[in-house]
Amino acid sequence: MRGMSGSERIQDVIERKVREAYESVVLEKARGRVRDPERAVKVLEKDFKLVVDKRLVTLVYAAFLNGRPVLFEGPPGTGKTEIGEALLELWSGKKPFILPCSESYDEYKVIGDFHPQMAMKHGFNEESFIPRPLLAALILDTGVLVDEVRRSNEEFQNLLLDIVDKRRIIVPEIKRVFRARGTGFQVVMTSNPEDIAQNELSDAFLRRVIRVRFSYPSPHVEERIIRLKLDEKPLVGSEVMEIVMRVVDKLRSSTISHKPGTAEAVSWVRLAQAIARLKGRERVTIEDLAEAAESILVKRIDDEDVVVEVMGEYLSAKAL
Repeated sequence: MRGMSGSERIQDVIERKVREAYESVVLEKARGRVRDPERAVKVLEKDFKLVVDKRLVTLVYAAFLNGRPVLFEGPPGTGKTEIGEALLELWSGKKPFILPCSESYDEYKVIGDFHPQMAMKHGFNEESFIPRPLLAALILDTGVLVDEVRRSNEEFQNLLLDIVDKRRIIVPEIKRVFRARGTGFQVVMTSNPEDIAQNELSDAFLRRVIRVRFSYPSPHVEERIIRLKLDEKPLVGSEVMEIVMRVVDKLRSSTISHKPGTAEAVSWVRLAQAIARLKGRERVTIEDLAEAAESILVKRIDDEDVVVEVMGEYLSAKAL
């Protein structure tokens, strides 16, 4: 590395570590960037099996163009994580990093830390530094999905926003500033504001993000989503699908603590398909649907009676 400055040598070592550890994953099945909202909607449906409104794609892309982080808020099972991950991939043309938040998240877990034994041998420098996903995403110019950001503490949230605002990461121990070199480094966060076990987001945080509200889709759109994600066989007929839609809709307005999202509806029908396949059926029956229902829809013992009661309104006596 003759002729390189100290900072360039540090950057070279850190970037080499990032590429060795993460590049193959980020570039796995890499696609070209898709930044036209209309085309993105088509790719989302064809390749990702997602039905996404063009207005949502346009809003998210506009936020990216302005360097603003996006916050997807809504109940579980409404596609926040899946859609966020897909949009980040289309925007950068590379796989995004996923950070599943927890209260213990800090800069060392997402930016980088020092290997204890290496630090004792080489000191706290580039040789002992271990880069983590957030720094790797900035170096590789790809997106980051911060899942359930309310589970993190306020200090981590402020750190994250500062990095997005300034598009740089400072590692003071090695006296280095890493800067984003392209526009692929973008951040989408997800949040379920109705979960009382999580932390509140500060006013300062909410002012700095572009908030996108998620809710349960209309029955027509939800059925379309479910059918996109199903196996071709056994066939799921209209009668079975109507029961699925009615039961799910009824449970969402009931007193159960865990409302079924689209993800649960998909899992329910998929399990019914698997049961029908094991029984050698060509079509999913109401009996198959009933057999799969409680295993998917009942998340807590206290909800079991409500689920059984709601199902009883739509399933035949034989199926129950």
